[in-house]
Amino acid sequence: MLMTVDECFPLLRCPRSGSELQRDGDGAIRCAEGHHYNSVGGKPVLVDFSDSVLVRDEVMASQADSQIHRSEYRGLTAGVKRLLSPQKQATVQNVARLVADLEAMGRPVRLLVIGGGSVGQGMQPLYDHPDIRIAGFDIYDTPNVQFIADGHHLPLADDSIDAVVIQAVLEHVLQPGEVVSEIWRVLKPGGLVYAETPFMQQVHEGPYDFTRFTESGHRYLFRRFDCVASGASGGPGMQFMWSVDYLARSLFRSRRAGKLAKLAFFWTQYLDRFIPDDYAQDGASGVFFYGRKSAETLTPHGIIAHYQGAQKTG
Repeated sequence: MLMTVDECFPLLRCPRSGSELQRDGDGAIRCAEGHHYNSVGGKPVLVDFSDSVLVRDEVMASQADSQIHRSEYRGLTAGVKRLLSPQKQATVQNVARLVADLEAMGRPVRLLVIGGGSVGQGMQPLYDHPDIRIAGFDIYDTPNVQFIADGHHLPLADDSIDAVVIQAVLEHVLQPGEVVSEIWRVLKPGGLVYAETPFMQQVHEGPYDFTRFTESGHRYLFRRFDCVASGASGGPGMQFMWSVDYLARSLFRSRRAGKLAKLAFFWTQYLDRFIPDDYAQDGASGVFFYGRKSAETLTPHGIIAHYQGAQKTG
């Protein structure tokens, strides 16, 4: 269940000083150190623009509209979208596990969704749960977010959040390690994180796409967390479908040609059901990590021992 802006506000902090925030009226917000922030549609815009890809004047002039055109799918196009991008079984299983672990805490919990402008694929059970209070943010405004922010500087108090979900976001940030460090900071001791990030996917969202991770690289990114589970969230079959799409759009200089080719080969993603986990990880379209905040850090030697793919030696 989404929190309101007013429910979120006591948790919010200045992204530059980390101090508490006060409302000044007319949507203005300030901290004790004198940093000032504006609001859009009643939602705080808590961005350190000196260290962000966002530009203050552009954000405010557009009322924090998305920098990327995001299509809405209805009717036949929605059906085609579901055919090309069905729910990943790994996501369904991991979200169910996350819900169960949050229920085991025995109290209403706070869940932060980073990149929460839209409800991510497979994430609806989190939003539907009456005891999971969701604070969502993104770099653009939608009805699903309570504030606008940049993940490199989470405007939240230390040890204030029970769980974090970050799905299809870390490829879009300049410094993924900084974002993960911020996740660690705002989570309570023993808090949970669930992440999904592309491995072998082509560029999407143009100038806002920067990074990819193998399963081991993704695990090491979350090295300050104990691993509950990790692996492929989309296997080689899904990756092949993406490649066909981009091959066709490149040959014919046409995004529509790519989508038609993708439609012709949509069935290849279902081959992933027959691929063992170790092989899937080495050729994955995307990877996931589910972990718990820890006082220990995975060592460089430990990440070598962690490798779970099909190319093990010995």
